[in-house]
Amino acid sequence: MRALILQSVGRLKRGSFFASVCAQWSNQRIRHASNNVSKEEGRYYVTTPIFYVNASPHLGHLYSAVLADCMHRYKLLQGFHSKFATGTDEHGLKIQQAADASGEDPFIFCTSVSQRFRRLFSSCNVSFTDYIRTTEERHRQAVEHFWCLLRDKGLIYKGSYEGWYCTPDESFLTSLQVADSVDSSGEAIKVSLESGHKVEWLKEENYMFRLSAFRTQLLDWLHNNPDAIQPERFRQDVLQWLQDDLPDLSVSRQRSRLQWGIAVPGDPDHTIYVWLDALVNYLTVAGYPGNHQRWWSVLRHIVGKDILKFHAIYWPSFLLGAGLPLPRSLYVHSHWTVGGKKMSKSLGNVVDPFERSQVFTTDGLRYFLLRQGVPDSDCDYTDAKVIKLLNAELADSLGGLLNRCTSLALNPSQIYPPFCSQSFLRMQDPEDSHMLDAVRNLPSVVEHHYDTLHIYKALETIASRVRQTNAFVHRHTPWKLNRLDEGERRRLDTILHISFECLRIYGILLQPAVPVLADKLLSRLGVRADERKWTDLDFRPSDKGTDCPFRGRSLGPDTGVLFSRLERPNEEKPNKANKKQTK
Repeated sequence: MRALILQSVGRLKRGSFFASVCAQWSNQRIRHASNNVSKEEGRYYVTTPIFYVNASPHLGHLYSAVLADCMHRYKLLQGFHSKFATGTDEHGLKIQQAADASGEDPFIFCTSVSQRFRRLFSSCNVSFTDYIRTTEERHRQAVEHFWCLLRDKGLIYKGSYEGWYCTPDESFLTSLQVADSVDSSGEAIKVSLESGHKVEWLKEENYMFRLSAFRTQLLDWLHNNPDAIQPERFRQDVLQWLQDDLPDLSVSRQRSRLQWGIAVPGDPDHTIYVWLDALVNYLTVAGYPGNHQRWWSVLRHIVGKDILKFHAIYWPSFLLGAGLPLPRSLYVHSHWTVGGKKMSKSLGNVVDPFERSQVFTTDGLRYFLLRQGVPDSDCDYTDAKVIKLLNAELADSLGGLLNRCTSLALNPSQIYPPFCSQSFLRMQDPEDSHMLDAVRNLPSVVEHHYDTLHIYKALETIASRVRQTNAFVHRHTPWKLNRLDEGERRRLDTILHISFECLRIYGILLQPAVPVLADKLLSRLGVRADERKWTDLDFRPSDKGTDCPFRGRSLGPDTGVLFSRLERPNEEKPNKANKKQTK
């Protein structure tokens, strides 16, 4: 292939750019993938937070899960052995109160809600490898072992806790973290400054964890590891919190107040604090207290910003106390809002992700969340935004490109057309060079965005390249070429071949985000399941069939629409009378 292209370069200098495209791409992609695998020994462990089962899942829960699923699929694509864990947090006073209010046994209540999360994730192609519930026996054993380890090291002691406690957040708060407010009846109350939820003054004998001993180590960790918490604005938030001394943390509740949880080992009168219980789930999934080292060394967390304190201060302190390595990174995302306000049952603005996935399709909703979700700022949801984005980028741009290039009118033989270097060199113009250069660099750009969990930037870049490819096709107007003329037929085949290769690259890169749609696209192009790996991201235009395995291959049989355009709800189509009035 290189020899042929270089010969063409000698004859026509305009081909120098294209020669570099073909010569550099394959080795570059394989080198990047192999370096990544060897760098981390080919393993990757990503987690979502485990979701509290006091209510049904909402859009924000699905966003966390889809982010993690995208990273899991991306690493599998690169050849990693990947573990992806999610699940439900089922202990605590809030669950106990919700179960009482429903008149159900706590475990039955938890099981019902946990199944809703599991059904949602399964229906949205969230390909978790482990779904953990904190009511499982394996988790109880891990928590008890972890507690005893901290206790035996002198990091847990019995003391008296007096201060503010927020039951909805299951969080202990200092006086600086609460504010005066009034409830719906006008009664004066105290609320959490972080969540706005009501707090109560609590005074009881509890077990305490020596959180104050770890402030310096936490500061050193964050200063020495600038990528430990991403995006940067959240690392700065944690550093600001650590400017003040850390008070010791209450890590138990009296059993008389809280029965629904794991009892403190050796003291049945106390229940382990729900957050200490819940955070250990990441260890449980890794195999703790047995063979957890294999996965623990490559751990990444994905969490929402509302639980940053628990994951960036409490959890690292617990791990430091237990002598365990800290996570490789903590990736924090912001919230989805409606009308600029956080979703809330009381406000009636909760978006049901299962219902929306039925309306917009699973991949449609996944694409919207990943394409529009900006990690360091809240994102506002509307159905109109979803419809506008999906119609523009999936139905019209990507779907239109695929349908046009595989149509019977342009491709009556329904094969992956051959490439002619002479035809390409004769028809090439500067815009073609810009397009091919952008597509050549696309895998490395997408790789960088995936690695930093800026998924929205990766999808934005892919969408931009799709638009460039559409412009390439329109520029060369293949529908005007005569297949009976040999020169024009070769030119037509070359235009289609380049377009197919671009589509193949886009399909491979989109697999982590929209697996069903990407599979449909690649199957239509005749690309087999074993030809969709990261190492297959090489551009293969060539006159030789051996250099391009797709040349002459039959296209897939599915000639349907890649993604159907969506109609706006209650949108009225103009009638003839309206049309006349608008003329």
